[in-house]
Amino acid sequence: MARPTTPHLTAGLLAAAAGAAMVAAATVPALADGRATAAPAASREHPYGAHAARGKLVSAEHLGTMSAGKVRAWLASDHFDATSARYGVDTYRLVYRTVDTHRRATTASGLLVLPRNGKRMLRTVSYTHGTMSYKPDAPSTTPDVWGPGAAITYGSAGFATVAPDYLGLGRGPGVHPWKDVPSETSASLDMLRAAREFVPRKGRTLDGRILVTGFSQGASSALGLARALQDGAEPRLRLQAVAPISGGYDFRGAELPALLKGRLHPKMSVAYASYLLTSWNRIHGGIYRMPAELFQQPYAGRVERYFDSTTPGEVMLAGLPDTLGELLTPRGFDVLRHPSGTFAQALRVDGEVCTAWTPRVPVRLYEISKDEQAANANTAHCAAAFKARGVEAPVIDVGDQTYGGSRHLGSNLSGTALAVRWFTSLNPGR
Repeated sequence: MARPTTPHLTAGLLAAAAGAAMVAAATVPALADGRATAAPAASREHPYGAHAARGKLVSAEHLGTMSAGKVRAWLASDHFDATSARYGVDTYRLVYRTVDTHRRATTASGLLVLPRNGKRMLRTVSYTHGTMSYKPDAPSTTPDVWGPGAAITYGSAGFATVAPDYLGLGRGPGVHPWKDVPSETSASLDMLRAAREFVPRKGRTLDGRILVTGFSQGASSALGLARALQDGAEPRLRLQAVAPISGGYDFRGAELPALLKGRLHPKMSVAYASYLLTSWNRIHGGIYRMPAELFQQPYAGRVERYFDSTTPGEVMLAGLPDTLGELLTPRGFDVLRHPSGTFAQALRVDGEVCTAWTPRVPVRLYEISKDEQAANANTAHCAAAFKARGVEAPVIDVGDQTYGGSRHLGSNLSGTALAVRWFTSLNPGR
């Protein structure tokens, strides 16, 4: 993802492009001999099950190699904390079989980072990224530091790291179904399966212990994956710890009320409301028949195009208004204030990442105070929901860091630095 000249979208995000020289300086060195590896054809699949098609490789491409020194300089160039970078890394783009929001066969892509630490057996981190709306901004396809920076932080600390692009981003076909935890979970789980298939070709093995983290949109994705792993979705993998960062875990009870009361960044509120309504109408239906029911003109005529995964983030942001009052019709406001029907049901499912399971592993919830994109009440509500189920999930303040003027984005930098140290401490010396 390009370094932002305007704030990214919240879950991590939509950045405006920076100068070509800045992008070039941040590019992961590419190898000239990248190769693709064929894999079996897709077949129909069921939710979660270990069907033969789920997680099978379509291709694996070596993107580049960096020495430890190069990693440290590369991360620091975009303000990532490089103090945990001990090893060089190899990066790969995996394309693999998965299922779409209706459980039909499709493909997705993601980034795999392997440390150059000489170890055959590797523990694994799954990092799920924040919000983006443009295919090329995904971790496995962007030339910028921001998109793959967290994954390479974990990889250079000694972990095999997978960073799924999600459906419809990177090399995945179709439109990204934003904030759809079930498909984010299946894409993340199948990325882990694809990595297990691929790494033996490099003389390595994943030991099955999975440390799960993610930022913003990816924080909810991380909890969805953690729940699936704990439930035994893939018997060869076992959940070890969970460390989500700055998530929007409770859109109905925390995020939407803060957004509607003007407590969050106004432009980002416009972008998130637009993305949520258009994405969930595509996935679930029943929210609107025509965009003009919820969106004022001229935005009704172009809002769906802005979120079809082919429009650059800076174009989307420039084309949307600055306030919700300019964006939404009275009915649009009513849908957000008083959810009903398929929209209410989707909000309930989205919130189950904190309310519908009881973690049996250590959980830490990372946040930054005065978050201007993910209301802090999201994290408070999640911690309270876990506590009600007998689970103490400490809330960790990541400190005062900004990125592109955004505290929310800054929390990805400082939260990643804290999470990698915690993950490393869980098994010292291994």
